[in-house]
Amino acid sequence: MAQKQNLAVLGAQWGDEGKGKIVDLLCEDFDVVARYQGGHNAGHTVKFADRHFALRLIPSGILHPGKLCLLGNGMVIDPKALLDEIEQLRAAGAVIDENLKISETAHVILPVHKAIDLAREEAAGDAKIGTTGRGIGPAYEMKVSRHGVLMGELLDEAVLRRKVEAACREKNSILTGFYGKPAHDAGAIIDEYLRYGEIFRSRITDVTLLAHAQIKAGKRVMFEGAQGTLLDVDHGTYPFVTSSNTVVGGICTGLGVPPKQIHEVMGVVKAYTTRVGSGPFPTELLDDVGDRVRTRGNEFGTVTGRPRRIGWLDLVVLRTAIMLNGIDSIALTKLDVLDDFDEIPVCTEYALADGTARHYPRSAVAHGTYKPTYKTLKGWKSSTIGIRSYEELPQAARDYVRFVEDELECRVSIVSTGPRREETVVR
Repeated sequence: MAQKQNLAVLGAQWGDEGKGKIVDLLCEDFDVVARYQGGHNAGHTVKFADRHFALRLIPSGILHPGKLCLLGNGMVIDPKALLDEIEQLRAAGAVIDENLKISETAHVILPVHKAIDLAREEAAGDAKIGTTGRGIGPAYEMKVSRHGVLMGELLDEAVLRRKVEAACREKNSILTGFYGKPAHDAGAIIDEYLRYGEIFRSRITDVTLLAHAQIKAGKRVMFEGAQGTLLDVDHGTYPFVTSSNTVVGGICTGLGVPPKQIHEVMGVVKAYTTRVGSGPFPTELLDDVGDRVRTRGNEFGTVTGRPRRIGWLDLVVLRTAIMLNGIDSIALTKLDVLDDFDEIPVCTEYALADGTARHYPRSAVAHGTYKPTYKTLKGWKSSTIGIRSYEELPQAARDYVRFVEDELECRVSIVSTGPRREETVVR
């Protein structure tokens, strides 16, 4: 990481790959950390020594003095959630002053968005998508319908009043008439959100202009993704996806940074696979082995606490992620969770009715006309927790890493051997 260049760090699976730790680990080499999509439905956990931080909206760079953190226009922001996160981080010892800036054109999550989100999921029953109920989808819907509220408009009472009143008229009719839920008071929302505007006034700015100024000044920027590639609204396992573009192209739209300023892409890959919520999961383990991995890996959501679904590593998914993002290198996380297994299956391709698939075959998966094909590797049966040198890893663990590299034709540059910053192998 010695070159003076900008780096994108994003998830290569269904999220929860450990991006927060990797961003935190690499922060010292960067001046700016910028988030470009999503909302507080995503969570990053950062641990070092005896300290533990749970981040939702704010980039992991906030834990490093002197790093400028940006919330891009591609995000949707719940002002109360952001304020709560700032206060929690400050209480834990983080310094948050002029090092955090918010795009004036990021969209605002309103209480009616959360109410619609929850009511919709409840009504869907078994067909629910599995959202976190935080209003992310409805806020993005209002953005695309061109009626959304911008963060900068929290500073303009007339515009905010007009937009919130219109949103409440529309959403309340749906909440009361279709879902049988209570209506929301537009006046109370306006008063509350005007207060948020005053609280965040010094932070709300043209983040795109600021990002370009930093790049022009020779500062190094790390672009921090949320969720994972297979949750991308365009390229993921639709409709069981998030509402934003999690792939590398989301940086261009979600921050206003051109492609030529993204010099390297690192994909974060868990040594097995997890996902939260509904949707296809070809390598899912629905037995005691899955329970064992879940317990060892503490696979419960940072934001929701929900137990994550567990599966073996899926190289079909990862080849697709590498293709979509132009991934240059991989950070392989949670290798230590596999320490106790005699054998470790890895999905190398899917068998189809008319051949095989080495990239994700959406139609075949949707119709169930596929079967994962596994290569079984030997387990290492010894602890890798806290190992910091690649040569100190057991031979079978190195064989596992090499197998992943060879199959994906992509170098594994980082191996995580525990949740803390210092429990890492940097090759």
